[in-house]
Order: sequence, then C-alpha cells, then structure tokens
Amino acid sequence: MTQRPFVFNRPVERIEWVIEQCRLLTAIGAELEQTRPFDGLTIGTGIHLEPKTVALLLTLLSGGAKLVSTGNLNTTQQEAVDYLAARGVNVVGRPTQDASEHDGYLWEVVRSRPQLLLDNGGDLFARYVEEPYDGLLGGTEETTSGRMRLEPLREAIGVPVLVINDSPIKQFAENRHAVGQSVLESFIRLTNKSTNGRRVTVFGYGACGKGVAANFRNAYAIVSVVETDPVARLEAMLDGFLVPEREEALRSADVVLTVTGAQGVVTAADLPLLRDGAILANAGHFPWEIDAAGLAAAAGEAGRRIHVLTDGHMVNLAGPRPLGNSIESMDLGFALQTRCLEAVARGEVGRESCVVPVPRAIDEQVAAAFVKL
Repeated sequence: MTQRPFVFNRPVERIEWVIEQCRLLTAIGAELEQTRPFDGLTIGTGIHLEPKTVALLLTLLSGGAKLVSTGNLNTTQQEAVDYLAARGVNVVGRPTQDASEHDGYLWEVVRSRPQLLLDNGGDLFARYVEEPYDGLLGGTEETTSGRMRLEPLREAIGVPVLVINDSPIKQFAENRHAVGQSVLESFIRLTNKSTNGRRVTVFGYGACGKGVAANFRNAYAIVSVVETDPVARLEAMLDGFLVPEREEALRSADVVLTVTGAQGVVTAADLPLLRDGAILANAGHFPWEIDAAGLAAAAGEAGRRIHVLTDGHMVNLAGPRPLGNSIESMDLGFALQTRCLEAVARGEVGRESCVVPVPRAIDEQVAAAFVKL
C-alpha cells in the first residue's frame, strides 16, 4: 500500500516526519518496549520542546517511563507541547520568553520529585541542589554550558550525571557539523540576505564555533575567528581563518556570531566598534552572550542601527519557523541520551560518575548501531 506523503506545512505531519526519520531512536524504542528499563520511574526533563525532542521523549515513554517535561527559554514549540500532551506526557508550561515564568516551570518539574533528570543547561540539577529530595538516581546533562554550571556542584549533587556534550559523537556529529549548518540556514532564512563576500566574525572556536565558521566560509563569506585560548586561536589560523584581535574583528564585521557559552561576549560597550547596520546572532545555549537589550538602548541613544536576531536567544531554535539541528545529528545525540538514562536507571554507573562524559561503551554501542542502519 502506498503511504500518503507528508505535507510539511501541517505541524502534526512535520512532527511525524521527524519521528519517522529518527531511525535509531525508533529501533531503540522497539527494544525498550520489551526490556522496560524505566518501569516505575518518572523522568523529569527540561529541554527544547520541538519535533526531534518529541521523538526522544516518546522513546523514553516506550521504555515504561512517566514523563514530567518542560522546555527551555524561548525555544518551546506549541505544536510539540500539544503532540506530547495528547500522548500521555505531563508537559509543564508553554512557550515563553519570560525568565521568571520559565523558572516556575522548572521548579514544578523538580518538585514532582522524579527519579531521573534529563537536563539541558543545568537548570534542573541546580534546582535539585537547592531543594534536594530522596530517590533521585541521577540523569544526564546535554550541554557544555550545563556541564560548566554543574561541575562545581558535584559534591552536592552526589548522583551520576552523564554529560552528552562530552561524547565525541556529539562533538563531531551535532556540534561541528549540524550546528554549523543550522546556524547558516537560520541566518539566511531570518534575514533573506546572502553570505557571499560578507565579513563574518565568529566568537569561539570550540566544536560549535568550528562548524559555524566552516559553514559560513563554505557559503563564500570572509570569516574571522575570535578565540581567547591561544591554542584554539592557532588552530583557527591553521584551518585558514583570519584571527584578528577582538576590536579589529568587530570593526570589520558585517555579521557577528557568538558560540562561546560565556556571558557578555558582546555588550553595549562595543557599540562604537560595530558597523552601522551590523547583524548579531547567538548560537550558544543561554541568551546571555549578546546583551541585546543594552545594545538596542545604546544604539537608539546614538542614532545607530544594530540588528540582534531572535533577541539574542539561540538563533537556530528561536524566531519564525525554527528547525534546529538536522534530524540525523539529533537522532544520534538522543540515542546517547536514552542509553545513558538507561544505564543510570539500571544502576550501571555510580556517584563517582557525577558530571562526567558518556561512557566509552555507550559511545561505541550507539556508533555501531547508527552505521548499520
């Protein structure tokens, strides 16, 4: 029988297309329906709610979990909320740019006292440290930003937390390849401007910064990299990028992209360095790398025009029609998430594994399974 084709302007069909294309998660979900590692357990999640995370959360449901889930600031998609709620997920909150409202949603997840936490940016584990409770087995953290936030809290957390972003698979498949593609795609979609001959400055030359710089260069932009680590700066130079001093890089830029995880990378104090009409965008997890409000106020007072895309929130997951990273990269990353949560639920890692990389055995298991698909 011929399957009816998907119509991509229908939100439900877009979600179902993504679920169908997450072939590794689909295979894992079929296995978990038989093994049921999450029976009797509640998983609390705070992660971008969009079609690919729908596929992840439904996979966890298939393993017997109950889910209490909320999104991240300014990246929650209502269609994903509705789809999950209709399938038995307790979704907390709604799309919001209000940090205090979002804080309330995060506390509601933590105060439901889940046995496992799937965190993104350290939001849930940081709140657990403020209000610890009995019964937490451990969980996962998705991002570098979250790992940096949680490392000083290891002793207070005291349970296994496996950091997905420290997996080599996550570094090359999602951060280097997929983030670079999605940031370029989002820039073009949001601005409708070409990149050819544009002078682009990228702050940060970690895995994500490498991908962003490479993709903009491949789109015929003239790319400079600003990196505080001398070794990473040398690597950027040997990779063929310009590596000017910070002030020169800002003065020359038509487009400025931040991919560092640090706060206050570009602020109102930098306005005199920026070209009139410069476009700024942030690809880091938290909306604190670019002081969007401060720049807007300073530019208005000076009679200048500075454009900050998506108000400094993640440019590839905020704004109109956000798509995020490619399905294949997230299928791999979320397979790591699922296998790590399974390992914690089964007691295969102990408290000595608090804020540590994904175990090598899980990396190898996921890589081998994806290659065979």
